[in-house]
Amino acid sequence: TPRPIPTPTSLTVPAIYQRLAPSVVLVRTAHDLGTGVIVADDGTILTANHVIAGGGTIAVTFADGTRANAIVAAADPKRDIATLTPAKLPQVVVPATVGGAAGVGASVVAIGNPLGLIDSVSSGVISGLDRTADTSNGKFSGLIQFDASVNPGSSGGPLLDAHGLVIGIVVSIAAPAGEDAFAGIGFAV
Repeated sequence: TPRPIPTPTSLTVPAIYQRLAPSVVLVRTAHDLGTGVIVADDGTILTANHVIAGGGTIAVTFADGTRANAIVAAADPKRDIATLTPAKLPQVVVPATVGGAAGVGASVVAIGNPLGLIDSVSSGVISGLDRTADTSNGKFSGLIQFDASVNPGSSGGPLLDAHGLVIGIVVSIAAPAGEDAFAGIGFAV
């Protein structure tokens, strides 16, 4: 099974996107739309818990267009993270590599489906560590703060370091005055 191979040197945003896009999936429920990332050869998908917490059918669409239903394998609502097991896999499964390190000022890339705009990429830097965010899904702490553009629909997508390693899962955006659009601050667990 092909697996993105991390390199010791930093990659360009287009190189990270090309390497990781096959690992990113669209996650859809009756109540929400979000993103997930394949993290194991068996197709295990990591996503934000609030994307799938509403219950009902969970449908995933892989990068190659393969569609399948998925079940929740594990969920941690206190950290807003969940793993999914898809009923069917694409012909080629490309898991991302989880690891790397997060440091203030380090470059990051986010891949996801903001506002339903499928397969989008943005880049920025880590602007803070160990942050706490009050969200409509609860209060979460120990978060990575970053400024790569994310919006509703980006939740559950990977936050990647400059080597293409998954260092976090997007879970929230700062929403001043209750606005539901990107204000320049995102958070990842």
